[in-house]
Amino acid sequence: MGVFTYESEVITAIPPAKMFKACIVDGDTLIPKIVPQAFKTVEYIEGNGEPGSIKKVTFGEGQFIYITLYLE
Repeated sequence: MGVFTYESEVITAIPPAKMFKACIVDGDTLIPKIVPQAFKTVEYIEGNGEPGSIKKVTFGEGQFIYITLYLE
């Protein structure tokens, strides 16, 4: 198992609180709808998003089928 870190900065006219809610809080339902060719589903295998939860991200067609994420 490996650990990956990704950091990105985006300049937008959308207020930070609204962007956080869309990307982080509602991201599991919004992202597959916005980019369906890249993401099929995002679901929790264990937990509900709190620390210790396990999330499964299933991708669209391509090299990877899915990844599981352990949330800390």
